[in-house]
Amino acid sequence: MRGKWAAGITPRNFTWVVQDQLAVSERPGGFAPNHRRVRRQEEIIWLRVQGFTRVVSLLPSSHNLAAYDEGELTSSHFPFVPGGDQREILLELYKSLDEWIQAGERVLVHQEELGDRVMGVVAGYLYWSGRLPGGAQAIVAVEQLIGHQMGTQGRDLASQAVTLGTNAGGRRKAPPRGAGTGR
Repeated sequence: MRGKWAAGITPRNFTWVVQDQLAVSERPGGFAPNHRRVRRQEEIIWLRVQGFTRVVSLLPSSHNLAAYDEGELTSSHFPFVPGGDQREILLELYKSLDEWIQAGERVLVHQEELGDRVMGVVAGYLYWSGRLPGGAQAIVAVEQLIGHQMGTQGRDLASQAVTLGTNAGGRRKAPPRGAGTGR
């Protein structure tokens, strides 16, 4: 591969949540009816070139996981299904994100599309990890980063994360110096 394509292409709706540490996007290759294998490969190349070390899929299915392995990107799967109590999986995901980021990994989190679920999950993480002092601030920050308002499903996920920090044994810690959100 030569020229500008050698560096791959940026995944759709790619946004940094914590600069150079944690980002979000829609599923590499596009969502279900528009998914394209070649685009997925180009986006995986871009992720590798940009130094991403892990892709976290929130899809209920295992779509793309084999493609990440083929593209030499470590992947983790935390399947989120619509509705219900997600606190157990949120706590497991947040602890893992903390470990990966503290180890210097560069992580991309995705779902089928960049919508409420991903927004709620990362807003909850920003609160749970101590990067932002409250759930409402985390929701507003994510809405500003993504560029649209979070709906009910995302707010429900973010509120479940808030209960982790106070009631379910989750931990809140002081953010690392210089930590914050950014594109």
